[in-house]
Amino acid sequence: MSLATRSLGLTRDVVRELGMVVPRTVAGLNESTGWAPATPRGVRQFGEVMLDELVLSGFSLLGAGPAAVRPLSDCAPAAEELSALGIDGAHREPEPLRVQALQRRRIGWLAYERMTFEHDPRLPATLEADGVGGPSRAVVHLCRHRDGPRPWLVWVHGAGQGGTEDLVLSRIGHIHHALGFNVAMPVQPGHGCRRGEWPAYPDMDPLGNVAGMMRAVSEVRAVVRWVEPQANTVVVAGISMGTPVAALVSHLERQIDAVALYTPILGLNAMIARHLGRWGSSRDGFRELLQSSEVSRLTSVIDPLAVDPAPPPERRLIVGAWHDRMAMREPTTALQDRWGGQLYWYDGSHVGHLFSRRVQRVTERFLTEVAVARIDDTDPTEAFE
Repeated sequence: MSLATRSLGLTRDVVRELGMVVPRTVAGLNESTGWAPATPRGVRQFGEVMLDELVLSGFSLLGAGPAAVRPLSDCAPAAEELSALGIDGAHREPEPLRVQALQRRRIGWLAYERMTFEHDPRLPATLEADGVGGPSRAVVHLCRHRDGPRPWLVWVHGAGQGGTEDLVLSRIGHIHHALGFNVAMPVQPGHGCRRGEWPAYPDMDPLGNVAGMMRAVSEVRAVVRWVEPQANTVVVAGISMGTPVAALVSHLERQIDAVALYTPILGLNAMIARHLGRWGSSRDGFRELLQSSEVSRLTSVIDPLAVDPAPPPERRLIVGAWHDRMAMREPTTALQDRWGGQLYWYDGSHVGHLFSRRVQRVTERFLTEVAVARIDDTDPTEAFE
């Protein structure tokens, strides 16, 4: 295919996607409840949901998938092994974190460190045999006070994130300075400064997606064990694609004191398959593979609904977005039914909650309560603020 033909095809895709943003936004809001169009709040909600749709369009246009659909038969051996092992058997104890490099950096007024270490998640045999296992360079951004011990927050970012800008978007400086936390922000495989490095993650290969998330879980567990001797409290939090990672870590590392999930997702492969429908029938093969029962068995070892978090319900926080067009609303409801704990519904979108001062206040209150080991004895409520 010539460059001109490819460019023409991409232009058509861009025009089509952009032309669908507003209709998809209106349709999504009409499918939901609580949208009053002719109000300032309704206008904000429209803008936030449109932002979700723009991000999804960007992922659709820029995301690189495998050249061909993986045969379903390729997934069967791994599905059999992983479903038999279960979560506790599939995720092996992480190797101790050994620092390779530690560089001091700054973004604006916030000083931080970039720490690198080599890590091998030692994946189950069928994944290793497929070539998705093995060691890789892991990266974590650190904001540390020089005294201690301190409460530590281990923050796991979402898809398309992992850059230093997350330190600003997540208000890590405020959490670090005003709340007194040390913060570790692991960079997931295929993101941030690891973008373009092996392994690619996520994409439309179900084995690679499961292996990528298991790798992220192992790396975060290694970080948790590294910070623990320096901590009087350890909180693990995840946003979007980071939520299953945080959930699994809160189960596998029983010393975790609290866990927070923001706009959670459940099955990564199923979520990708859902949004492939935006392309019509052109990616039906990938969608059928990702939604197959074999891939569901494969994904069972990264299922947040199958875990038992170590923190008690009072130290579990779930923040859902009522008009979420990326993860949708169902994962929040399902996790709350399974986990209990504190639930907060933000009345905007998946992306929009990042900029919400109300969500920030909920986070600060939760972290402060955990840091002083004070558990609220009132019943959590499910209400908009």
